[in-house]
Amino acid sequence: MLTRDELRDQLVHSRIAGDVATSRENNLDHYSSLANGDPYYALGLTFDQPWSYRDILSLMAKSAGVVSDPGHRWGQDTIDPDLTIDAIDAMAERIATVLSRPSPRILFATGHPTGLLAVHLPLAALCVARGAVLLTPGEGWTYAGSGFGRPRGIRYLQEIAMLDDKGALVHTHDAAPMRHMLAELDGDLPDLVIADHGWAGAAGEAGVSTVAFADCNDPGLFLGEAEGKIDVVVPLDDNVLPRHYAPLTERLVTQVSRAL
Repeated sequence: MLTRDELRDQLVHSRIAGDVATSRENNLDHYSSLANGDPYYALGLTFDQPWSYRDILSLMAKSAGVVSDPGHRWGQDTIDPDLTIDAIDAMAERIATVLSRPSPRILFATGHPTGLLAVHLPLAALCVARGAVLLTPGEGWTYAGSGFGRPRGIRYLQEIAMLDDKGALVHTHDAAPMRHMLAELDGDLPDLVIADHGWAGAAGEAGVSTVAFADCNDPGLFLGEAEGKIDVVVPLDDNVLPRHYAPLTERLVTQVSRAL
């Protein structure tokens, strides 16, 4: 496993953190849309307090490390790699706490099959090795959502839930699939959900213990963490080349094992 300093350098070099690909304009547009009540950016969550644009920017500076200056409106934005590492370690502690129980029931899901699936697969394998039961509700369920024409369905790859479009795994922010999965469980909810995007937001909204990964243009999950609906959110670019996540994943898996 890389040392903390080595991992920080790798996160910056790979642009998982540091100067990330997500533009400042994109970040601020999403923060403004969420402040204006656009449910797409809430990722399945509702909030107990009003969040203004300035409040959201301030929170994202604190939780993800974006530039705090509201006058910085174009160009480069950032994720603080130390916040990423701190959140990875906090996520590891939460997962280890759940794995210390007899036969915990865990649900994995990702809206980023081209990126974050590379993190979920080794973590799911560790959970199984430590006695967890990985849940797979809703397999094959399809729905037609806004923004796409033909129905998409829930498909599992090694117990990781994703959305597919006639055999192609697709990027999604939608909360509807997780809502359906939890409804199918009929009150027998997981001990933990490990997810991102709307998969994580819907689980947190339902009161399920949830840990999540989120990019700096996905403020909804960070608001959910601030309000106590999501346990831990790891800030990171959520769609770099899968191989770049290997050192981060190794730290996460190692820290879970050490905490058990």
